[in-house]
Amino acid sequence: MTRLGAIAILMASAVPASAATGAFFSLRNTDFIVLIAFLVFVGVLVYFRVPQLIGTMLDKRAQGIRSDLDEARRLREEAQEIYASYERRQREVSGQADQIVANARREAEAQAAKAQEDLKASIARRLKAAEDQIASAENDAVRAIRDRAVQTAVAAASELLARQVSAGERSAGIDAAIEDVARRLN
Repeated sequence: MTRLGAIAILMASAVPASAATGAFFSLRNTDFIVLIAFLVFVGVLVYFRVPQLIGTMLDKRAQGIRSDLDEARRLREEAQEIYASYERRQREVSGQADQIVANARREAEAQAAKAQEDLKASIARRLKAAEDQIASAENDAVRAIRDRAVQTAVAAASELLARQVSAGERSAGIDAAIEDVARRLN
């Protein structure tokens, strides 16, 4: 008989109905039958290399879990590097934004100062132009008053001379007086 046949006969004979109480090493003792069945079962498992198959499957599963853990660790490190990179970029962008705001503030202050200086210069030019216009108007007024004074003086002198001097002397005296006034004005 082959091993398999012997195992089958032993298993068939190890039914609870055939087990009985008595000596331990008797086929009528249930505990002995269960022990033999268990040893046969373990023997079948060892014969068909089930523990090796289970061990191989467990090793493969452990290797798969190990590779999954390694992959997860690698992905975590990658994610941390990317996160650190984004944090650095955020700090750089924040710094650049602060610089842009500071530059804009400085430029606005410079433009305001320049506009204030331009306004002061414009006011100074307008004041100078107004002063020049006032001086010109003053000079025109003085000139007009002088001219009017000269005309009045000439007219008064002419009238006075006309009363005091005869007609012949008048024209010579008027000419002399006009020349004298003209010399004094220039």
